[in-house]
Amino acid sequence: MSKILVTGGAGFIGSTLVDKLIAEGHRVAVIDDLSSGREDYVNPAAKFYRADIGSSEIEEIFKSEKPESVYHLAAQIEVPKSMADPVRDNRINVLGGLNILENCRRHGVKKIIFSSTGGAIYGDAEEIPTTESFPPYPVSFYGIHKLTFEKYLNCYYQVYGLDYTILRFANVYGPRQFKGGEAGVIAIFIDNAVKGSASVQYGDGRQTRDFVYVDDVVRALSLSKDIECRGEINIGLGSETSLLDIRRDIEKALGQPIIVKEAPAKEGEQRRSCLNCQRAKNVLDWEAAVNLEEGIKRTIAWAKSRIAQDL
Repeated sequence: MSKILVTGGAGFIGSTLVDKLIAEGHRVAVIDDLSSGREDYVNPAAKFYRADIGSSEIEEIFKSEKPESVYHLAAQIEVPKSMADPVRDNRINVLGGLNILENCRRHGVKKIIFSSTGGAIYGDAEEIPTTESFPPYPVSFYGIHKLTFEKYLNCYYQVYGLDYTILRFANVYGPRQFKGGEAGVIAIFIDNAVKGSASVQYGDGRQTRDFVYVDDVVRALSLSKDIECRGEINIGLGSETSLLDIRRDIEKALGQPIIVKEAPAKEGEQRRSCLNCQRAKNVLDWEAAVNLEEGIKRTIAWAKSRIAQDL
């Protein structure tokens, strides 16, 4: 059993990770400011701290918990918000992360695992599916700031010997992702469809993404704490799916049409995105196990149960 700290542990990915780590027998502490996470998602066996990752409170938490490893998932995760307010995005995703990193250095953390972005970091890549060696040229401030923190991680290893692994996620979806917080397109479309409300499709719907189910992502995160890999690893399904296809798959799973209104494309979002995940297979012995059809069915079932509980 080891002591593990998870930032962003009340979010849909982070809370699912915390559940898995506790099931594996680890002692887990969670830091989350609940700006997009939910306290009711946090496993009761975890120690919960409501705190901003950029605050001075973080050092006291590290002193108290003495974690051996840290999963850093806390972030501002919405591309449009990063474009509207790049200073705030930098404050959270770079300076907030740097505060976590400094405390890892000061308090003897052995390894930090960072949840980066494969969707936004490569920009409009000429290589599809995109490998980790492709030069990253983000077209959003969100992507730039994630890349910046990756460079800090490498520098802290070179200078201070702090071990790290970076997982670059594709578009993650699944249970606990809800439109009031970490809202991806699948979560929004499903939530509105189950309620009978309209969703907004930005752009012509032919833009593509690589969608990966949350349980597969959490399995990759769990495996990453025990490997020797100081670098980037793509985590995705490895296939392109357009938003029009997502609409079709949700309609098929629901057995009814969904209501969609069209709007202009958003600033900072690339046209195509798909990850080559061969390194994950080689280094982590990992590949996605849940296909999109099955993942959408599971997500719809969760959305229906959640809405029924709220009635």
